[in-house]
This record gives sequence, structure tokens and C-alpha cells, in this order.
Amino acid sequence: MLALAQFPCNSFIACSGVIIIILCGRAFAYFCVVPGNVQPGIEWLLEATEGTAKKETMLLQEEETKVSRHFTVAKIRANVALGYFALVAAMGLLLRWLIVNPIVGVNYKYVLHGHSHVALLGWLYCAFFAVLLYMFPPQTDKDRKSFKRQFFLTQVSVVGMMLSFPVQGYALLSIVFSTTHILLSYWFAYTFWKQANQQKALQQKHRTALQYLGASLLFLVLSSIGPWAIGPIMAAGNSGGVAYYSAIYFYLHFQYNGWFTFAVLGMLFWFLEHHHIAYSKKLAINAFWLLAVACVPAVALSVLWAKPATVVYWIGGAAGLMQLMALYLLLKLLWQVRQQVMALLKPWVQLLVGLAMFFFVVKLALQAVSALPALADLAYRVRYFIIGYLHLSLIGFVSLFLLGTMLQLGIYRLGKYGKFGLVLLLLGFFSTELLMFLQGTLLWLRLPFIPSFNLLMLLFSIPMPIGLGLLFMSQLKSGKEPAAEEGKPLIKQQAIHLVSAAK
Repeated sequence: MLALAQFPCNSFIACSGVIIIILCGRAFAYFCVVPGNVQPGIEWLLEATEGTAKKETMLLQEEETKVSRHFTVAKIRANVALGYFALVAAMGLLLRWLIVNPIVGVNYKYVLHGHSHVALLGWLYCAFFAVLLYMFPPQTDKDRKSFKRQFFLTQVSVVGMMLSFPVQGYALLSIVFSTTHILLSYWFAYTFWKQANQQKALQQKHRTALQYLGASLLFLVLSSIGPWAIGPIMAAGNSGGVAYYSAIYFYLHFQYNGWFTFAVLGMLFWFLEHHHIAYSKKLAINAFWLLAVACVPAVALSVLWAKPATVVYWIGGAAGLMQLMALYLLLKLLWQVRQQVMALLKPWVQLLVGLAMFFFVVKLALQAVSALPALADLAYRVRYFIIGYLHLSLIGFVSLFLLGTMLQLGIYRLGKYGKFGLVLLLLGFFSTELLMFLQGTLLWLRLPFIPSFNLLMLLFSIPMPIGLGLLFMSQLKSGKEPAAEEGKPLIKQQAIHLVSAAK
């Protein structure tokens, strides 16, 4: 029913016209023409109309095959990303183990660098790469080959970082691989935006989604200023100083609050537009401009640990308030369409997306209150709050939304072990977050610490890599075609769109 409801009008009229002509021709031949004495004109008309219908059917089948291959490519890319997520969780478990029982020859700081780089540039980057190109598929062989090369080279750089950082930290090889990834992200941002805007039909349909995605790509490129600045800062002998860490936080800010956040919201609006859910365009655009304008001055919130001038606190506070205003508009918009959205989402997707939006609210609230000098100093002094906040944003908001989106699209399947894997992931995440924020609060209030805290963190971290491993294995056992209602209509609709464009 969904595929029929979204069948393009011009294709419907064309098919209807062909069917009517065929039926009229058949009726005329049956009632008015003596068998064996069919007039040449009537015979030509019947052959022409039947040939047109057959040609259109063959073209539609051919395009369906192409889009089906496109789905398979998206699934492979998404599985690679999920594999990185499982490896990131395993590296996180290793970090917990190194705190409890250090291993001779294994550098905690080096492993931490590998953990963070693979999380941002392996799991998240590749996941967005897969989903965005599934939502806005390239239409030419040239673009498809370009993205294929980009993804392959990205894997080379990610694997290189995963192997080099734990061994040598920031050194020649790891810097070469991370720099290569930055250059590849420029390539992706340019080619994706160019090919997405060449598809006029999708551009009109997903105008709001593309506006958010365009901002996300802009912030992705802008975030790279941070890593580029680290080299000159270290060359000037300021490694480990205020400028050094400010460059790192600059990069993280525009990754978390720019690239990731706007990409997630762009995917959200794509879903609404794809299903023709009427929403307030005014609320969506006002929220966009509030978030976009606030994103740049909000970087001030990331440098308050250095105790800058009072004006920097005011700038950060104003940006935080703008983000809260945008949050209010977005929540108002989603509340208005909640029934239509919930009716379409699968049960597990409802849980994951609901949790992601909850953590999005918590994330923006924490950012806003961090503009207060006392709380900014507290966040700097209590390391557990910083780690907890980063995991809340990375796992609770962005990762859960991505997992929910790919389950809804049929790119991921839960399978026999997938549900259990998700339960383990959520169990490990919630328990470790609770422990970190509780330990930080006890430290802040100068109360007795949680006994054997590091050992508990190690034990409660175990379910996460196991859960993600089970979810990953579940994908390898699943078929190539989407099983849910979401994936198959999307393939059908894309094929129909391509046929219409060809005519």
C-alpha cells in the first residue's frame, strides 16, 4: 500500500493510459473486427501499445535490480561500520582492564587514541556514509565508482589508525593515516552534496533534510581546522598547553555538535518527508537557524576549562540558550506528528530512537548549564563527568539513533541473537554511565567513593563488546534483501523514480 501511495503521478497516468488503450483496442477488435480480417492500423496500434507497456515493465525491473544492488552495497558498508563499533567497544574494555591491571608494553594513552579515532572515524563516519548514500543514492556510474573508491580508501586509513595508534601514539604512520581520512572527508562532502543536489525530484521532496545535511557537511569540514592547527602548535613548543587542547576540543565540538547532530536531524527529516508526514516547515527552519547560528559561538563552551575572560562565558551561555530554544521547537514539531511517526516505527526502533532523543535533550541541557562558571570548573576538575558526557553524546544520542535508523530501513536485522545483543549493549551503556556520573557526584560532594569502582567499570563494560559482536554476527547470517516494510517500498519507489526520470 505504501508503494502504491507514493507511486509518481506521471508514471501512474502513463501506465493508466497504456492500459486503457490496450483494453479499448482489444474490445474494438473483439466486437467490431472479423477474426482473420484485422485491419493493419488496428494491429499496429495493439502491437505498439503492448510493446510500450512491456518496455516500461522491463525498464522498471532493470532499475529495481540496480537499486537492489544499491541496497546490498549499503548493507555491506553498514556492516563494516558495525564491525568497527564492536572493535571500539573491545578497545574500551581493554582500557578498563589496563586501569585495573596494567600490561607491560601496552601504553594506555596510545590505546585511548586508537579507541577514540576508530569510534569517530570508523564507526560513526562509515555509518553515516552508508545511510546517507542509501537515502540519496548516486545516479551515475561515475559517482558510484567515486564513492566506492572513497569507501575503500577510508577503510585503509581507519585500519591504519587502528593498528598504528595503539603502538606508537601520535607518530608518523598514525598522522599520515589520520590526515588521509581528513582529505577523504573533504572528497565525500563535496561529491555527496554535488550528486544529491543534481537529483531535482529528491531535492524538492527532501528540501529540509538536505538543508540540515548541508550544514552537517559544512561543520564536518570546519572541524578539521582543529587537527590542522595541532602541527604548528606542537612545532611552536606548546604541546599539552591551552592552545593544544583548545584545538582538540574545537575538533570534537564541531564533530559532536555540528557534523553528527545535524546529520542525525537531517536523517530524521528525511524520514518524515519520505513518508509524506506533514510537519511544520516553519518550526523546522527556525530550529535549523537557531542551531546553525549557535553552533559556532557554542565552541566557547569547550574552552571554559581554561578560565577565559568573562565575555567568553556570556557568549557560551547565549549559544546554549539558543540551542535550548531550537530544542523546544524541534520537540514541539515532533509532538505534533508523534502519532504518525509511532505508527510507522518498529517496536525496537521506537525504543532506540526514543532513547536517542532523550539523550539529545540531556546533552543540550548539560551544555547550556556548563556556561555557569562553577559548573564549568566542576566539569573540568571531575574527569568522570567529561567521559560520561562524551559517551552520552556518542553512544546514547548518535549511535542509538543510527542503529534505530538502519533497523527501520532494513539495512540491519536483529535476527536470532540481535535482540539479545542490543539488550547487552544497553545494559552495559546504562550501567557504566550510572557508575561514572555517580562516582563524579560523590567526588564533587566529597563523599566516600564507590568501592572497587574501576573493577566494577570493567565488569559492567563486558556486555557492550559481546552485545555488539552478537549484533554484528546477526547481520552476517541475514539475507541480502530488506525484510521489513521500510526497505522494500524504498527500493520500489527509487526504481519508479528512476524510470520516471528516464522518460
